[in-house]
Amino acid sequence: MVERMINMEYHAAIDFIPQLTGYLASNFIWMASCDSFHNVPFELLLSCVKQPCLTVDSEKHLCDAILLWLAANTDPSDRLSSTGDARLEILTEIRTSLLSLPFAAGKRRCPFFSKFAERSVVAICSLAASRSFILADILGGGDCNQLRIRLTEYTKILDLSGCPQINLPLLLLNMLPCSYYLDKLLMKKLNQLSLKLERHTDISRISWETFPVLTFEAVQVVDVSNCPMLHLEAAIEFFSKSFPSLTTLKAAYILTFRTMKLYQLLQRCPLLSDIDLTVDSTPVIPAKVSVISSFPAVMLQISTSPNDETCPDVPAFHFSRQLSNITKLILEGRTDIYDSDLQNIAECCPSLCCINLNACTSITDSGISILVLKCVELHSIFACDTSFGYNCVLSLCRNISRLDAVAMKMADDTNSLAYKLQILHIGGCKGINETSLLELISQTQSIRSLCLRETQLVNNSLYKFSGSSLEMLDVSDTKVSCGAVSHVVRGNPLLKCLIARGCRHLLQEENYILGKSPELYYELGKSCNLEEISLGWGFSFFSLEALRPAIKMLRTFIVGLGGSLGEDGLKLVPTFCPWLETLILYFQVVSDSVVRNILETLKNLQVLALCYCFGEISSLSFQSSAPRLRKLKLERVSTQMTNDDLLILSRNCMNLTELSLVGCKCLNSESQDTISNGWPGLISLHLEDCGEITAQGVTSLMNCQALEDLLLRHNGLGIDRNFIIRAASRMPLLRKVAVDVCDAKDGDFDLPDFPNRNFLCILKIARCNLKRRSFGSTKSGTCTTPVHAETLILTWDSRKLSRTVVKERL
Repeated sequence: MVERMINMEYHAAIDFIPQLTGYLASNFIWMASCDSFHNVPFELLLSCVKQPCLTVDSEKHLCDAILLWLAANTDPSDRLSSTGDARLEILTEIRTSLLSLPFAAGKRRCPFFSKFAERSVVAICSLAASRSFILADILGGGDCNQLRIRLTEYTKILDLSGCPQINLPLLLLNMLPCSYYLDKLLMKKLNQLSLKLERHTDISRISWETFPVLTFEAVQVVDVSNCPMLHLEAAIEFFSKSFPSLTTLKAAYILTFRTMKLYQLLQRCPLLSDIDLTVDSTPVIPAKVSVISSFPAVMLQISTSPNDETCPDVPAFHFSRQLSNITKLILEGRTDIYDSDLQNIAECCPSLCCINLNACTSITDSGISILVLKCVELHSIFACDTSFGYNCVLSLCRNISRLDAVAMKMADDTNSLAYKLQILHIGGCKGINETSLLELISQTQSIRSLCLRETQLVNNSLYKFSGSSLEMLDVSDTKVSCGAVSHVVRGNPLLKCLIARGCRHLLQEENYILGKSPELYYELGKSCNLEEISLGWGFSFFSLEALRPAIKMLRTFIVGLGGSLGEDGLKLVPTFCPWLETLILYFQVVSDSVVRNILETLKNLQVLALCYCFGEISSLSFQSSAPRLRKLKLERVSTQMTNDDLLILSRNCMNLTELSLVGCKCLNSESQDTISNGWPGLISLHLEDCGEITAQGVTSLMNCQALEDLLLRHNGLGIDRNFIIRAASRMPLLRKVAVDVCDAKDGDFDLPDFPNRNFLCILKIARCNLKRRSFGSTKSGTCTTPVHAETLILTWDSRKLSRTVVKERL
């Protein structure tokens, strides 16, 4: 319908029909998604953008649509100019101060938008660093309209994700009538509110009635993920008033939200059914690390008043008789969730269908089992890397009187919760023995997604599996064999994802020697249409041939240790899997011709990782343009990469957001300029054992202001002592930092405390010992080489700072 309206006899009209422009403005996202969007007349597009009723999910969506239109309607020779085309005036309609930081930073290399993007990044970082809510200070005398979020009566989705400039007073200002912009008294109250929140004043003592917020009935989804400056607990008060129809709240990576306030959220927004409170998972997973020492937790003091509450003294959230409508709750990575919280969730969320507790390391097997017992509607459980164990299995199979190898009564009981489960992810849970796992798997007949990585899974358990609806199976790093996995594949033709890396028993030596492919790959090729596959031991060129019918629509392909495709096999991958978006190779034989073929042929490729592969690649691999590539890992495969090679890489893979280089020993400090100028929108950067990149300190890399994850190790002795604190203040979204004492100019790093860590939540500092290495028995000369000794890990959650020393290099 929109396309017909766009292509109606509109070109002959001189004056636009107000109803038409209003309709298109209020349905702008729909219009921008049409294939014929680039055919919209410029005057019509400009008129729509100027409409007060213009409705977009975020300023980022509007900017993307305009840039798409300009790219399709501008001659390539004019794209480098930001002033040559009068139509570029439409860019001034974009409220650049409201763009997300990663988006704005990434557009600094965009033709005809680079200057706008640069101003946007400066404004965003300035707002994020501001401690005042005096409009004159924030805007510097600019236009208040630049900070006006596009909320209309038609808005259904409000997406502010990745905006560190968004704080509560700014958000509140957008929920007030425009006339209040000139109200000096109200501005004073907003400034006072900002100061109170800075001092961690109990929000229940704030008088919210003084702010007459507007109501937006249509808003159903709010996304404030990665908004570190937003006081979410206080924002909930306004969400409940301004968005009465709110059903979905995405608030991932907001570490300051205390989970003890979860029930406040449920009470204030009674229609909420979907909540995402994900944070970064702690690297200190008990089953995966060897702890050398740990220190008493440092509790966060959240109030300066003796009468206000502090985290340690406040009990878990309390609830009344009112029950919540929550059906999906994501708490992944939250170490501030305890058994008492799970018990309260179970009591006030009887409709809970999906719970994500991945890496919630503070909860116990008993705590999870109580939740499982009480939430009878549960059909999706994500509990990887937790204490999920025997008690949880009992709760899921609660009609079973004995869980032992002798008596397994009612194994086909359709009344158990296990029978009704659709998703069960318990990877890394070491507390389940083989017998319990066998019984659990035997009852999961309706399961669609099953993750059992790094568990005590053996063949007998898989042979007991009788489900036929499986779409995803992860058995990586277990003891299963080809026959057992084949049994599951044979009965589940809907299987779309198989993850089986690290399964040594998949290697059948007799088949490997004879050049035959195990039956598993023939079963997959015969019955499945895969979208993702991850394999290792026993996977060969012949396996690839057998898989061919199943991988025509493959999107993700991972080959790990023990797999051996060879160059011939890798050259066939683009032919067999033309729709690949992710290709990750470990310990494979690669060459320039292989990589060049992959990049030239796979036009949809977004992720490429070459890790610890055999063979050497050079800049010849990246001579072709790969504009869709977003993530690139080159780890120990390009040891001779020079600054010039890196420059070529930045020109042909210009849209990267994540980059990992390991073992590029010829790089030096000039590479920092290439990285910061070539990929200004990076959100993740890992540089390890890369020559002398940091020998003169960390300078240009500080211009990668959208970074969320930064690893710098063994790149040259020269990093300042205050680097961590400086990086956290310069990069508003930085959450994870990893460094090595070997690179510290002064032999150590200053550790941030609660106030000056900003958004930082995980800090890893590795330390090496110097080992003397002899060059020969007849030579007297020796040298020293660094050998990893230990890693100090600091993790912050909403309550405390935890400090742990582990053996592993994480």
